[in-house]
Amino acid sequence: MTLNADPVKPTPPRRKGPLELRRKQAAVEMSDQRLLDTKGAGQFIHTDPWRVLRIQSEFVEGFGALADIGPAVSVFGSARTKPGSPFYEMGVQVGRKLAEAGVAVITGGGPGSMEAANRGAVEGNGVSVGLGIELPFEQGLNQWVDLGINFRYFFARKTMFVKYAQGFIVLPGGLGTLDELFEAMVLVQTQKVTSFPIVLLGTAFWGPMIEWIKGTLVAEGMVSAKDLDLVQLVDDPGEAVNRVLHGTVRTPYTNGDQRPE
Repeated sequence: MTLNADPVKPTPPRRKGPLELRRKQAAVEMSDQRLLDTKGAGQFIHTDPWRVLRIQSEFVEGFGALADIGPAVSVFGSARTKPGSPFYEMGVQVGRKLAEAGVAVITGGGPGSMEAANRGAVEGNGVSVGLGIELPFEQGLNQWVDLGINFRYFFARKTMFVKYAQGFIVLPGGLGTLDELFEAMVLVQTQKVTSFPIVLLGTAFWGPMIEWIKGTLVAEGMVSAKDLDLVQLVDDPGEAVNRVLHGTVRTPYTNGDQRPE
């Protein structure tokens, strides 16, 4: 009898909402993809009305799970940050200091900087929350998440980041981090949320972006110079925590300033 010396490599497990799928079951489309990638005329008539109930359930589950966590701060950053790196250590310090101040830490629940902040929250004996998302390359919630929720839809997940946080601390990150950062800035600018501090940690990393906004967007009249008041740049994790917990942010256009069209 000859044994197969080269077995087929199993498909990595995937999460789909509360489900964990492996092997053949993992080879399915993402829920966001199925919602947005409509194929064929009239298909939505048969699928979208039912999908609304699933979307509703994500909001219900999220609201129910997070309603009693108390004061919280959402911490964003790259999933690619390596353990032991300076950015990772900053995340650990941020999570620990928030927990020691009695504030829950909310992250995207993934690896890298998110793991670092969750780890710090646990080390600080605080509440460590992770809001995961269904992705084709996801690794699941990190081991330092104590209260974890897995979402199918980005927009439901983003609502939870803002609704249950009193501010954001943003560590260096990529496209996902930028998406969360700029959406938060827009929400404050348009007064959808008020008195919502946004602190960027790492002036060397974030400084060039701010200079580009000043030199290009402000110079071209695409944004107001006052919009830069929506974010604060610091290098020290302790200062970042202090500013997000005790600082105030002046929302543009509240004192008669002209709102952009």
